[in-house]
Amino acid sequence: MAEGKQHLSIVICGHVDSGKSTTTGRLLFELGGIPERELEKLKEEAAALGKQSFAFAFYMDRQKEERERGVTIACTTKEFFTEKWHYTIIDAPGEPRGGG
Repeated sequence: MAEGKQHLSIVICGHVDSGKSTTTGRLLFELGGIPERELEKLKEEAAALGKQSFAFAFYMDRQKEERERGVTIACTTKEFFTEKWHYTIIDAPGEPRGGG
């Protein structure tokens, strides 16, 4: 899929609770990187934890502790492709020690 495509790496960084994981998950969904069925599963998982608005963030925040606390603890890397580009996107914690 990446053959002959320009590669661009993107790091998402910002303050704690600024919406980095949610924005990243939403971007990937809008670009076709998250199937509708998977998003529905993420919505169910978020609702079960009382965090309905975290469905997009849960795509990036996979660890149980991240989901329970609602913060990114470890960097997460995802790749996605468009017609012309191969993207690597990294979602970074908002606090240096992984506290959000």
